[in-house]
Amino acid sequence: MSAQKTAVVTGAAGFLGSHLTDRLLAEGYRVIGMDNLVTGNVRNIEHLAGNPDFDFIKHDVTKFIYLPGRVDLIFHFASPASPIDYLQIPIQTLKVSSLGTHNALGLAKEKGATFLIASTSECYGDPLEHPQKETYWGNVNPIGPRGCYDEAKRFAEAMTMAYHRAHGLDTKIVRIFNTYGPRMRLEDGRVVPAFIGQALQGQPLTVFGDGSQTRSFCYVSDLIDGIYRLSQSNYHEPVNIGNPREMTVLQFAQEILKHTGTELPIIHKELPTDDPKVRQPDISLARTLLGWEPKVAFEEGISRTVAYFRDFLAIKS
Repeated sequence: MSAQKTAVVTGAAGFLGSHLTDRLLAEGYRVIGMDNLVTGNVRNIEHLAGNPDFDFIKHDVTKFIYLPGRVDLIFHFASPASPIDYLQIPIQTLKVSSLGTHNALGLAKEKGATFLIASTSECYGDPLEHPQKETYWGNVNPIGPRGCYDEAKRFAEAMTMAYHRAHGLDTKIVRIFNTYGPRMRLEDGRVVPAFIGQALQGQPLTVFGDGSQTRSFCYVSDLIDGIYRLSQSNYHEPVNIGNPREMTVLQFAQEILKHTGTELPIIHKELPTDDPKVRQPDISLARTLLGWEPKVAFEEGISRTVAYFRDFLAIKS
């Protein structure tokens, strides 16, 4: 029997799923990627075509998942993750974190596999605690427009812990904070591709509200490193992975103008309902438990991301 371990990544054609797949392959895993391509794109994994250690299955994880053979590790990353997506497809968003999580956990139980769920800082909602620790229960509006995403992820965490407690399943929960880097979708509505796309196309940068709301941006390779380390740990409760370097959205817009070498106006629009006013991870647990903290400086990460979008727009045109 082969000693090579097999990992399943749902949402493998997405931004984070594709980078995670690359890391797992680099670590020597055979990877089975799964995606229904509603928000994912095969372009993100086309460089893996012909790789004997990678198989891709187009599948909707809200339907029963059957895989023959050995599975050692399951990463459940399938889910719309940007407001523009989950506001357009709220029911599918709820289903992928409820039915999809149930199906992925069922596969893990059948195979005796370790299970890691991609949760989110949105579990904290519009937080009354700052920075946010894993012990904070959050301030979420369950019936607001963002509730379809926030509550779906909170349910997914509850389901994961239920399988851990009831079935003894080896489970992990990562709460992901704002992440950026190559392979983000240009039109996905999140602030990084939105600002970079507008700047590179000579459009005014759109800031919602007065821009005083804060975000903390983690470069994708740092995030994936934290997630991989968590998958190899023996810890079962949620862990924040993100960069605690906090800045206002207005400051971020100004940084993008500087890094793209553009002089464009910044326009303001109404703040969306339930938009978090602050977002900053407390990563004390990740530092202690995983020996992890972000390494890529903001300036370096943004330069790489701008270069990616420049190339993307050049090819697109």
